[in-house]
Amino acid sequence: MKMRKIKGCRIALVEKISIALLALTLCICAVLGFYDFLIPETVSCFSGEAYPSYLGATLEVADADSEAIISLSTGQYKLFGSIPIKEVTAASVKDMKVLVGGVPFGIKFFTKGVLVVGFDDENSNPAFAAGLRLHDIITQINEKNVNGINQINEIIENCNGHAVKITYLRGGKERSLTFTPKYSESDKKYTCGIWLKDSGAGIGTVTYVLEDGSFGGLGHGICDGDTGELIAMERGTVAGVSINGVVRGQSGAPGELKGYFNSTQSGVLLKNTERGVFGILREIPEAVKNKPVSIGLKGDLKEGKATVICTVGEGERCEYEIEISNINQSATGNKCFSIKVTDDRLLSITGGIVQGMSGSPIIQNGKLVGAVTHVLINDPTTGYGIFIENMLNAENTKVMPKAA
Repeated sequence: MKMRKIKGCRIALVEKISIALLALTLCICAVLGFYDFLIPETVSCFSGEAYPSYLGATLEVADADSEAIISLSTGQYKLFGSIPIKEVTAASVKDMKVLVGGVPFGIKFFTKGVLVVGFDDENSNPAFAAGLRLHDIITQINEKNVNGINQINEIIENCNGHAVKITYLRGGKERSLTFTPKYSESDKKYTCGIWLKDSGAGIGTVTYVLEDGSFGGLGHGICDGDTGELIAMERGTVAGVSINGVVRGQSGAPGELKGYFNSTQSGVLLKNTERGVFGILREIPEAVKNKPVSIGLKGDLKEGKATVICTVGEGERCEYEIEISNINQSATGNKCFSIKVTDDRLLSITGGIVQGMSGSPIIQNGKLVGAVTHVLINDPTTGYGIFIENMLNAENTKVMPKAA
């Protein structure tokens, strides 16, 4: 009987230990899950300042480059300085002030290669039969780099019935094909029956300007209207714009700013990215030569009231009230938080957010915290914004080594 009692006690003890270990494991998993939820995928601070801590968890990260606007590193959050919890992207942002935009600008750009936008007759088109499709980007013809539509037309017209080789991009991958152009009796020349595009233009809003004339705008990239893909830009120029009308936004029908290019502002466009376009202005617009303001990090942004600066109506740069909500601290793209226009003045003019307002700077607590990027098709009063930090990240970033 005694042996049975001892054996039974041992079994009970083992069961208790197993239950205790299981409970401890579940507790640890719960704690790690809580910290994983609490700590965003990316964190930021100004150069020389400490990264945010979360309930005793602190970040270990490599030293930042003080010369770069933003330095990115991979860091490790640890509890009590020793227990690894979560790996994050750490951004060290140069503490700086910028001139606030809010003025429209015109964009003229040329693509890298030429974009296929249509065919005369797909059933009898030799290029289509050979495999060329809508939205392909032609980069070479007969192994010569393409610099415009006229070059392609000239080579086709003078092919004398010989096959031509086309090199093109589809989904970022390079491909090639060969086809023989048709002779047009009516035009008395060889043709390919392909509709092509090698340039474009549009209107957006400047978000910020630096003292050297560098600027960022739009808050999103210049994309193909059909595919939504970022356009590969060869070169671009910037022109001033005069706003002379507004098409009010309605549910299901986005509005837009109407205007024309002028010579009051000019410059070059250097980068087209998913988080904005960037370039250099030859002269800083008079309307933005105000007192520079500090930038706000994504952690500074709070739900609630803010303002947006844009040029609508009679073409005057004004500040309007908005509400910010649904902030996603881990967002790295151009839809980081929701915005809702609440100012009756702006609502009466535009109905909310319209095309051309993309890039309009957002101010909260006296800091530039972001820019307008998108409007909801079914509700023109509501849209999205991008962190100013994400725009600066796209313009000038240096990647630092991973923390040891």
